[in-house]
Amino acid sequence: MTKPNDLLPEGLEDRLPPEAARITAMMRACLDVLDAHGYDRVRPPLLEFEASLAGRMAGVTVGERSTLFRFVDPASLRTLALRSDITPQVGRIAATSLAAAPRPLRLAYCGDTVLIKASQLDPARERLQLGAELIGADSVAAAGEVVMLAVEALKAAGLTGISVDFTLPDLVDTLAGADGRGPFPLAPEAHEAVRRELDTKDAGGLKAAGGGAYLPLLYATGPIESALAGLRAVDAGGALKSRLDGLAAIAAAIGDAATITLDPTERHGFEYQSWFGFTLYAEGLRRAAGRGGTYRIAGSEEAATGFTLYLDRLADIAPQPGAVRTCYLPLGHDRAAAARLRFEGWRTIAQLAEGEDPASLGCGYILEGTAPIALEHAR
Repeated sequence: MTKPNDLLPEGLEDRLPPEAARITAMMRACLDVLDAHGYDRVRPPLLEFEASLAGRMAGVTVGERSTLFRFVDPASLRTLALRSDITPQVGRIAATSLAAAPRPLRLAYCGDTVLIKASQLDPARERLQLGAELIGADSVAAAGEVVMLAVEALKAAGLTGISVDFTLPDLVDTLAGADGRGPFPLAPEAHEAVRRELDTKDAGGLKAAGGGAYLPLLYATGPIESALAGLRAVDAGGALKSRLDGLAAIAAAIGDAATITLDPTERHGFEYQSWFGFTLYAEGLRRAAGRGGTYRIAGSEEAATGFTLYLDRLADIAPQPGAVRTCYLPLGHDRAAAARLRFEGWRTIAQLAEGEDPASLGCGYILEGTAPIALEHAR
């Protein structure tokens, strides 16, 4: 019987055995892929000083910092915060404990994150975040490696129909020019409004914000080949040439491992990325499977490239792990034989009292002497 105190807060939920098994299988498969490609796992703490946590990623706004759960540490009397994103923590580790480690530095992570308030599109306030960061490089080669790594991880987790949508987070700044005299001149105070209208695909709002020259960018979207051609036609001054050549090289490296599209004006979820960003999708998933891109670590200003997946978000479409043979161990069973079964990959469930039903406990076998026997054939 459920009591009022048994209810969970909004945005939080229990993961019962079948779903927890899918999430665990995905986590293991993805971490194995990252490890195989030379990414060493780190485990940052769940909470740390708020000033460090909120200030390690260039481009993170005050509004985004307000999503952090905060409280005062009775030991230090300083404000602590629960992490809402692990990427800044990896940046801190790279800039401090691993500052002298050879570059490029490849790090992987997996852990829970929490938010004070989630979005309407994704109401979960607790998320299992898994990802990889390539510290010390934001080149085309680094971006290509990270995108392929993300695609391979999703496939290892059992997802199909993988697609990748590229974007250029610094597009407005590049075209406007640092001094406002770029190919598409724009007053510095108009940058944010133009970015917002491009992101929402609002042609009328874009004109009203003074970004009429940016209208062709709204239509340079779709499959990578045609979208790149559209952007090259817009980029008469060549300001985007190196970026577009980079996107073409990354797409060529991915080949047919995933479907590739381009939406150069997409900004949602790319608040701290620099020249390149990407969103991952999978067949049957309504929301994005993950995001990544290039960025700078605030404080050290070191270049980096990485991606993040939210595994619990993928649980609905991930395949259920195959059933493991389970053997019932009766009272007084041969412990050495049971240990051998577990070493060979079996699950075992030991009898605790008379009258137990092995089948109802999920067992298909029972240990008789030193051998597992199917229940239907047991004595």
